[in-house]
Amino acid sequence: MSRSAPLQEEVTISWNSIEMYKITVSAEDIEKLEMVSFPGQIIVIDKPGEALDKAVAYLRRQKILGFDTESRPCFSADQPHYGVSLLQLSSAKRAYLFRIKKCGLPKSLCRVLASPRIVKVGAAVHDDLRGLKRLHGFEPDGFVDLQKIGWEYGIRDKAVKKLAANILGIRISKTQQLSNWEADKLSEAQQKYAATDAWVCREMYLKLLQSEKHPLTPEQLLPNPPKTESNDQGHTEER
Repeated sequence: MSRSAPLQEEVTISWNSIEMYKITVSAEDIEKLEMVSFPGQIIVIDKPGEALDKAVAYLRRQKILGFDTESRPCFSADQPHYGVSLLQLSSAKRAYLFRIKKCGLPKSLCRVLASPRIVKVGAAVHDDLRGLKRLHGFEPDGFVDLQKIGWEYGIRDKAVKKLAANILGIRISKTQQLSNWEADKLSEAQQKYAATDAWVCREMYLKLLQSEKHPLTPEQLLPNPPKTESNDQGHTEER
């Protein structure tokens, strides 16, 4: 007799409905927004074993996950490139932070990353996946890159902070971005930052799925588009 899979978790935050987004948001506009971070449970996995197995089992039951990675930063040309230090996968209520240098990248976790059934949402996912594939060969599937679909909704922004402001109307902190992701113990601030970066990608994707598409024109996609006037919805019209 087959066992039914546990129910998918529901989204716990209801975002205001927006029909159209701005082409881009300014730093000044972002500073006016409320600071928001991941509201759920954060679980750090730093060794193989039962906790890792339970994490993978949980992730395999999800339909949509937020995805991101972190690497120890290099501040000079003569420093070595450290590779991926942390892999983050988040549902609506639970974020797992895998300390890759400590727990490795097991085949069971690779199967989550290779599953077409589980949607994994991130930004600039190609670079993240390239770093992970150096650790363990696998064929990624089921990934959505927000940087590649934003233009369909009239958004030219690429940075996660700008995307979050534009799509969700929130401000997220990036103060821990260049911290040491290979420290003996991740600080609470690092954990919150890492969980938020993955979770917010999931939330943005779900919001976009509820939104109408208003694709950018070829001119609007240019790095320095022609001078335009903004309309009430934040889109632009040629003079």
